[in-house]
Amino acid sequence: MLLVGGREVAISNPDKVLFPKPKYSKLDLVRYYLAVSDGALRGAGGRPNMLVRFPDGVEGEHFYQKRAPTSRPPWIEVVTLAFPSGRIAEEVVPRDAAALAWLANLGCLELHPHPVRAEDLEHPDELRIDLDPVPGVTWKQVQEVTEMARVVLEEFELTGWPKTSGGRGMHVIVRLQPRWGFDEVRRAALALAREIERRAPQLATSKWWKEERHGVFIDYNQNAKDRTVASAYSVRPTPEARVSAPLAWHEVSGCQPADFTLASMPRRFAQLGDLHAGIDRQKGSLTGLLELFARQGLGDAPWPPHYGRRSAEPPRVQPSRRRRPLIEIGRARRQAPALAGLERWKARHPQAAAHLEPADVLVDVMRGRYSTWTRIRVNLEHVPEELRPAQEALDPDEKIRSSS
Repeated sequence: MLLVGGREVAISNPDKVLFPKPKYSKLDLVRYYLAVSDGALRGAGGRPNMLVRFPDGVEGEHFYQKRAPTSRPPWIEVVTLAFPSGRIAEEVVPRDAAALAWLANLGCLELHPHPVRAEDLEHPDELRIDLDPVPGVTWKQVQEVTEMARVVLEEFELTGWPKTSGGRGMHVIVRLQPRWGFDEVRRAALALAREIERRAPQLATSKWWKEERHGVFIDYNQNAKDRTVASAYSVRPTPEARVSAPLAWHEVSGCQPADFTLASMPRRFAQLGDLHAGIDRQKGSLTGLLELFARQGLGDAPWPPHYGRRSAEPPRVQPSRRRRPLIEIGRARRQAPALAGLERWKARHPQAAAHLEPADVLVDVMRGRYSTWTRIRVNLEHVPEELRPAQEALDPDEKIRSSS
């Protein structure tokens, strides 16, 4: 039992190991979030949060939980959200360090807030620039695209706040005046993505379909309603327990994602404080980016598949279905069995495999209603036609309910 800010928080199985390699326990996770609570609450506090739970640690199954547990302390705040599917759910709104400790006890490694405040659920106060490198792209290229994002934002009088994603990418957060709806914020993010792509076409892309991407993908759809990203100081499910680390702009060019972990971040926080402490004093306007969208004249871009069809949206037809260079290898609830199926396919077709480039292997993490599953596809574009294998029975072929 911990006393946090005058509230009692029960920690069940405090010695349970969540990260086997460094042997970090659940109590280590709780203590981490208490150490960085001011910064973590600046990113996720006061917002509805989807729960991403790892009850058996990073090597076990994890699942998504939109609905707050019915058994919860009376001081845990919730707010009712409506989703594009038509469903509603009460989601947790952390307000203090005790709430962070309670979430950590549930096995929530990450904090996944929506870009709205609990007091106004229809007007985001945050634009999220998610820079996601395709396979084979170097960290240096991610850094270069991050710097390009800063330049474009400044030209539109917007202040970006960079942070490592905790994985292979980078995030840039922009605080907004809460005057625009989700569709307008997404439109502004799309305009920004296209402008970065125009300036650095070899480095960055705004193309939604994976087989069309190259370099660093600027995921404008992270600004669609019901999408969440890991916020500042979130612990990520990596073997070494990396965290999403807020950065000063001068650090972007020299940092490495592995520099920031559950063990190292509390020391950095104690020395430097929260490098995003001023974010709420820099609330910008989307007017310029929305005007840019109109000038670009390119119209809408594809939405995620479970969103309703939009009148101005282009056809949701994958380029691979038009050109037919793509085959599916397998589907599995866990990534490891899916990747093992890929290795078996390569062993059966070594000549085709020899022509594959890193970006030709598409590892799709698909989000179902409660959990993710993995689909492996291979783009045969770089394989000579006479060597292209036909579609085979999926291996593995786990039956998965994929509705969101």
